[in-house]
Amino acid sequence: MSRTTRLSSSLLRAAAITGVAALTLTACGSGSGSDSASSGSGSGDVKVGLITKTDTNPFFVKMKEGAEKAAKSEGVKLMTAAGKFDGDNAGQVTAIENMVAAGVKGILITPSDSKAIVPAIEKAKAKGVLVIALDTPTEPESAVDALFATDNLKAGQLIGEYAKAAMAGKSAKIAALDLAPGVSVGVQRHNGFLKGFGATDKDVVCAQDTGGDQAKGQTAMENCLQKEPDINVVYTINEPAALGAYTALKAKGREKDVLIVSVDGGCTGTQAVKDGKIAATSQQYPLKMAAEGVKAVVTYAKDGKKASGYTDTGVTLITDKAQTGVDSKDTAFGLENCWG
Repeated sequence: MSRTTRLSSSLLRAAAITGVAALTLTACGSGSGSDSASSGSGSGDVKVGLITKTDTNPFFVKMKEGAEKAAKSEGVKLMTAAGKFDGDNAGQVTAIENMVAAGVKGILITPSDSKAIVPAIEKAKAKGVLVIALDTPTEPESAVDALFATDNLKAGQLIGEYAKAAMAGKSAKIAALDLAPGVSVGVQRHNGFLKGFGATDKDVVCAQDTGGDQAKGQTAMENCLQKEPDINVVYTINEPAALGAYTALKAKGREKDVLIVSVDGGCTGTQAVKDGKIAATSQQYPLKMAAEGVKAVVTYAKDGKKASGYTDTGVTLITDKAQTGVDSKDTAFGLENCWG
């Protein structure tokens, strides 16, 4: 049902002023930014900031959806901003400064640079702003008030255990398609995989950085195959990198005899598991991270109680070829709970 409302001249002027204010606020953001007002349950004028690494990655798109839904439910105003690219620390610093100036009660952030963002976070906290890291911990982790995230070490460990079981005692030649040097998420997943597989970096015959990008994942796999043609296990930082690896392997006619495992649980990646391109993936839940983050800021605004420590937002191994002794769910479950 639609409804048409005729505005008086005074209302039109007021709307124009509000529009200018909103545009100014948006322009102060980083690579991109916006703010959306919600009304409802009576949390007054509480403002919550959400700063993601980018606004194009489906993972962060789903995270923003979760924050918007929670903000609407709680009756608070949500401001959002994102870096222009993954790694845009300067953009995230600017977004923090602008949100603090705008009077946010709390900021939820996925740090692009786990270390370089810390001084800006500390300045925000000194102003009384609650800061919660989502998905990616800061370095040190204690730089924020709280962390809501997947246990990335466990996510890696699950696919490591799966790969070990799937190899059934066969000798493994492992390639690792990583994220980038020094990024905590990538390091934790990589180390988790090795722990689950019962291997060390000495057992990895080829390691390449991909930035989590599909095209770079393909190039990395091509380089690894050139170096070690007999690779039979591929760990990937995320599903785009996994699909890039699959493309490179298929070009060599190797897609049937190389085991690819990954992390994320996006809808495209989960479908790739169903299609047999990826053997297994560890699914995480960005919507839950954002929703719980918004609720934590609302609690802080209402009674001054700050969230603290680490909250595990869950991870599930998804595969259609279950291995004995490794807990998993099938792709029907994965597709019902995927993001993107």
